[in-house]
Amino acid sequence: MTDSILNSVILLTGLGIVAALVLYVVSKKFYVYENPLIAEVEELLPGANCAGCGSPGCRSFAEKLVSSDDIANLFCPVGGNAVMKQVSAALGKEIAEQDPTVAVVRCQGSCEVRPKTSEYQGPRSCAISALIYSGETDCQYGCLGDGDCVVACKFDAMYMDEETGLPVVITDKCTSCGMCVTACPRGIIEMRPKHKRDLKIYVGCLNEEKGGIAKKACSVACIGCSKCLDICPKEAIVMNNNLAYIDPAYCTLCRKCVDVCPTHSIIETNFPPRKVKQEEVPVIKVEPVKPQPDA
Repeated sequence: MTDSILNSVILLTGLGIVAALVLYVVSKKFYVYENPLIAEVEELLPGANCAGCGSPGCRSFAEKLVSSDDIANLFCPVGGNAVMKQVSAALGKEIAEQDPTVAVVRCQGSCEVRPKTSEYQGPRSCAISALIYSGETDCQYGCLGDGDCVVACKFDAMYMDEETGLPVVITDKCTSCGMCVTACPRGIIEMRPKHKRDLKIYVGCLNEEKGGIAKKACSVACIGCSKCLDICPKEAIVMNNNLAYIDPAYCTLCRKCVDVCPTHSIIETNFPPRKVKQEEVPVIKVEPVKPQPDA
């Protein structure tokens, strides 16, 4: 009995030693060298794993930064210029600074201006709704209101407004990751430059129907009248498929287009109140009365 136990122990020990030797040889033969800079760069990145940089996660983005000779076109929107400067110093590679951007919802079709014409009873998801029907209103281009963008945002920078039924972006929390842009099946969310004081001017409509049809579906829809195009001094506005678009690269925020838009589809944010021009009161000159001579 003792001999059988001893033999079993010796056999198991021998098998363990052989297995260890095999694992050692295999690990050496198939060893993959990893540049220690990858871990160092990954530590510098914010760790959001939001895919805003174009990579599936911060680890893969760090690998791309280390392996690329030129990283001028690589950028982490969450970390911004501050993080990319640290990465540049760690790798000894030059980066190109980028202006901060913020998500903008290009639809203002609340229930008040875009009445419902049907009621959907299925799962509340914009992705599903966009596949099976055109929405609960006559506008086939506006927000579906099911909040896929809010769910996609990992930074709590968006919420659904209960009164309007539209998503709202919290500018101070927005990291420009672009997850909401990807999640929206209608493509109504756009990343636009974040100016000082978050000043923005953009067309809050994507309806490409002709004027009468668009306005019937939503009273603040762009009707393609081209008045904004005609008045823009910097040629920052283009018309395409009955729809105006303001190019932020050329827009100087003069607000002239806002004044002429007949449907108020052009949105301006965070501008100071306009000065009300006071009407000039006509000055009536009163001639002095000359004393009459005594009769």
